Amino acid sequence: MDRFNGLEIPESLTEALDPARLALIVYDMQVGVVRQIADGDAVLGNVRRVLAAARQCGVRTIFLRHYFLPASLAGVFQLRQAKLWQRKDAAADTRPLIPYGSPGFELVEGLDPGPDEAVIDKITMSAFEGTPLDIILRDCGVSSYLIVGVATEVGIEPTVRHSADLGYIPIVVRDACGAGNQDAAAHALAGLEFAGDTIFTDTDEVCRILGARTQDQARS
Repeated sequence: MDRFNGLEIPESLTEALDPARLALIVYDMQVGVVRQIADGDAVLGNVRRVLAAARQCGVRTIFLRHYFLPASLAGVFQLRQAKLWQRKDAAADTRPLIPYGSPGFELVEGLDPGPDEAVIDKITMSAFEGTPLDIILRDCGVSSYLIVGVATEVGIEPTVRHSADLGYIPIVVRDACGAGNQDAAAHALAGLEFAGDTIFTDTDEVCRILGARTQDQARS
């Protein structure tokens, strides 16, 4: 751990995965989103493993859910996006892809938030825009966070970039993040890696480090 001016600056993944200053963000693992991911089952399996390790270690955990507003409440950007995504010529021909409270809006089976975990609903791609996520993490003294879920190229990348500007250390668990378009996801991850703000890891490494942390907690 590097220390300067009263601050502790993590130099390794192990140091960044300090449960006292760590959070887990489970991004948009919803029925209507995961079913669009070709390797959705594999991603779900790894998300469950990371979630189990985080829970055993007492890591603060927050689930995100995305929904689309009714067309009558959608603004210019949202209607334009709907036209592009749904390949429609007129905004009047679009529909909310995942309405609030619909079956596709719910988290997939097996990812049931516990009483000490939160669920945040959003209409934005960055989990930090228009939500209380930043307030929650900052008030809890969180400095780094793990992110898992879907989709890498649509929501995880803007969340990671936004959080870096807010002063967090993002930790992307590659094999616990799914994509609808593999080429776009590869470009997204390459851009994040080039910028250098993000730590990249995989499920096995996260579970190994958090497992060791759990054993240390049990001995203390």
